[in-house]
Formats: sequence, C-alpha cells, structure tokens
Amino acid sequence: MHPALTGRPVVSDPVTPADDASFRTGPLPVIPSERRSDPVALAQVRGRLSGDRKRHLEQLIAEWHILADFCFSDLLLFVPVDESDDRFLVVGQVRPSTSQTLYRTDLIGLECGEADRPLVHRCFRLGQIIDGEYLVEHLHEFIREVCIPVRFEGQVIAVLARETPTVIGRAHGELERVYAEIFNDFARMITQGDYPFDQPDSGSDELPRVGDGVLVLDGEARISYISPNAVSAMHRIGVHANTEGMTLAELGIDDEMVRSAFDVRRPATVEIERTDDVIVLLHCIPIIGRDTVEGAVVLARDISELRRRDRLLLSKDATIREIHHRVKNNLQTVSALLHLQGRRLASEEAKSAIDESVRRIHSIALVHDMLARAAGDDVPFVDIVRPLVRMVEEGLVAPEQRVTFRVEGDGGIPPAEVVTPLAVVLNELLQNAVDHAFGVDGGEVVVDLSNSGDRMEVRVSDDGRGLPAEFDIKTAKGLGLSIVRALVVSDLSGSISAMSPRSGGTVVALSVPLHGR
Repeated sequence: MHPALTGRPVVSDPVTPADDASFRTGPLPVIPSERRSDPVALAQVRGRLSGDRKRHLEQLIAEWHILADFCFSDLLLFVPVDESDDRFLVVGQVRPSTSQTLYRTDLIGLECGEADRPLVHRCFRLGQIIDGEYLVEHLHEFIREVCIPVRFEGQVIAVLARETPTVIGRAHGELERVYAEIFNDFARMITQGDYPFDQPDSGSDELPRVGDGVLVLDGEARISYISPNAVSAMHRIGVHANTEGMTLAELGIDDEMVRSAFDVRRPATVEIERTDDVIVLLHCIPIIGRDTVEGAVVLARDISELRRRDRLLLSKDATIREIHHRVKNNLQTVSALLHLQGRRLASEEAKSAIDESVRRIHSIALVHDMLARAAGDDVPFVDIVRPLVRMVEEGLVAPEQRVTFRVEGDGGIPPAEVVTPLAVVLNELLQNAVDHAFGVDGGEVVVDLSNSGDRMEVRVSDDGRGLPAEFDIKTAKGLGLSIVRALVVSDLSGSISAMSPRSGGTVVALSVPLHGR
C-alpha cells in the first residue's frame, strides 16, 4: 500500500465542509509511470463504470480545478473496484493553483481498502458528506479529509475527497470565507447530482480560472462579492463604480449570459469587448438548490492579449495563403510560356523535354493551389495525390491505352516542406509507369500511402512488364529518376527502392522521415 493512502482515522462525523489551508510536505515515493494512465479509462477497466457514468466523471475531472482552487485543497476521486465495494481506486487527482499542494506525487491508480480509508467507504455507503481527521503515518501529521458522495441518476458512483492539513498555513479573510462557501455549494450540488452539468461548457483552455477573478451573484443576480482580480478585470472594461448590490446590467454590461445561466440552469460564457485592445471573458456557473437557482459564480478573465495573438495568427495565415496563391499563378504563367515555346520548336526531342518540364511545374503548382485553399499548411496528402493522378491520367495516357489508376491508404498530413518534393517525385514515378510499364493493352497503377507519424511510406506499383534484369535505381541515368533520387535521398533524407515481384510488374517504394531530417 502506498504510504499516502495509509493512516489512522481520528474523527468521522458527517458535517458540512469548511475552509482550511494547505501544507507542504516532504517528497513521497515516486509512482511507476505505467500507473499514470487516463483516470476514467483506468476506472472503466478495473471498476464498474457504464458509458453515462464514465462521461459524468470525465466531466467532473474536466471542471474540478475550480473546486480545488475554491477550497485551497488537493482533491482525489475514488471509484469502487468491484461489486463488493470493499476496495476503491484513485482515478483522479488535482492540485490547487491558489495554494500549496499536500501531495507531490501522482496517486492515480492506487487501491485502498476500508481499513486504509474508512471515511471514503463510509461516505460511499451512507451517501453523505463525511468530515474527519486522518493521520498520515509517514508524515507524522494529521490531515483533514472531507468525503463528498458523487451522485449520478440517484446513485452514488464515486467519492470526491478534499484533503488538507490541520496545520493552518493561510490566513483567514473575507476571500477565504467566500471561497469556502462557494465550495460548499458545489459540494452540495455534487451530492444532489446537479454538478457537473450534463452539457459541458468547460472544454476550452480559454475559460477563466479562480485566480483570474470571481464575482458572486445572489438569487436576484446581484453582486454580493467581487475578488480583487475581478475588480481589476472590471476596471479594464470601464467599470469603476461600487459593484456591491448591483446587477451586471446596471453596471453597463450585457447580462444575457447571466439570464441564460439562470433560466436554463447551465453555464454560459460571453466576451465583453470594449475596444479592439480590451476583451474580458465572463463565465457564469449557476448555483442550483433543491428547486431553484440560488445564485451564480462568475469567473472573469482578461483575454485581450490572447485575442491579439489570435488576430496576428489569422493575419499570418491569410498572408501565407496569399503567397501560395501568387506562387501558383506565377508557376502557371511560366508553364504557359514554356508551352508557347514548345509549339514553335521543330525537334520532337525538344518538344518532349518542354512537355515534361510543364508537367513538373504543374505538379508543384497543384501543391501551392491546395495550400492556398487550406487553412494553414495542414493539407491531407491524399488530397494532393488524387488530382495529381488525374492530371497524369488525362495528360499522358493515350485514348487507345487502357491504363487505370487507384489510390489506397491515407498519407496523413505531412509537413508542408515534404509535400512539394513528394508531389514532384510522384509525378515522375507515375509518368515512368505510363511510359515504360505497359504496351497497347495497358494495365493498372496503384499508389499506396501510409503514415506512421514518424515516417511516410509511398508505394507506386503496376502490373506491367517489369524491370530489366540489370536495372538499378541507384545508378539509373534517366533525368526523371535522377530527379527522384535527388529529392528523396538528398532533400528529404529518405530512401528509395525498386523491384519486380515474382507476380510481375514493378514496385517503387519510398520512405521519408517527417521530423528531424
């Protein structure tokens, strides 16, 4: 048993949790890394969580950082391992950002019996909030443990344990008192099954934290408390009046977000933008009683700098897309000029060379065209390959030659600097297959793509006549294969191989690293 989960209970009376401070301990033994798995996934394997119960706990874990901040305490989530409810598994752990942590190590994945955590077991059996002191033997210190039953659809499915040392480390003031009352409200909602809300509203990293600023609203949506950081956020949007007893509407702030939270009993979020340089995000969480909304907590965060960076990124993205568009237009102009020049040539060999150059330019222009349409440089490679194959099919295959093309697999989204040379390489390989693999009867060319995350594999295979016995792609003198070798080996630090299987035809395989070339 991990020493952090062992000890001797001293008091275990059902009371309402109150505010405590936090205590810094010495280092604890390190938990093996393989035991730090996804909390709810671990509980699903070893516990008794159905899909709905699993989602309920996932949502609690997604939102409970505000609970830890309000109570200045570490929180642990216990789920019964089996039907007997004799053993519990720690499936979640969160530390407060408003105070020091009690535990420095990761307790997720640890099991405890009734003798180890009797308060947790009693809370789960009775379905009541249990408060008691607990002796952690290896620390030689008492901690206070408040166990809160997590109820879902009328049944207790887990226990949320708030753990703080009995040694006072933070001075009590109005902020600590108000935050403790807020935590008590959330604890009651968890016990009733009203929290977390079944419509998650906390998936964004932009949502405020408790330390960003807190406004407390009463049942009439009037401000009963505002934290110092929230006062600063209000000043940023031009609110300098005394806020106590006022509604947001009376302060000149759109209160539709608050009215929505009170009406539908769900969190609501709004951005207050006074100027392009000042934007404050307000996130309203209703406090639900037995039959009505008793008030709300509004978290306020100044996101002005965040939005400024977003606008810069959008501007940069638009600029990059415009550059790709102009490069594509310039390449098309060059291609058109070469095409005009080729029409004036008498030599068939010269015309053929011009046509090959035009096709290579078209393959590069195709990549820039796709990048100009996409948001950023994230373009699935298969979206490049399909039009490239179609271009080769329409431009090289004679009407009397029955050559078909097929694209298989998914190349994922390789870096932009890999896409262009690979497109040129693929164009050369497809052209070689059409020119050399088939006679008048034609055949089939297959492009197979795969992406392991670290490397990208491209295989171009045909069912044609195969390679000559003396052929070696590493020493082949043709211009097309020279271009392929230069791009794959030199530019992309990849490898290339070609062979004729016993079944006939030719297979050319490329392997290109996607990172750290």
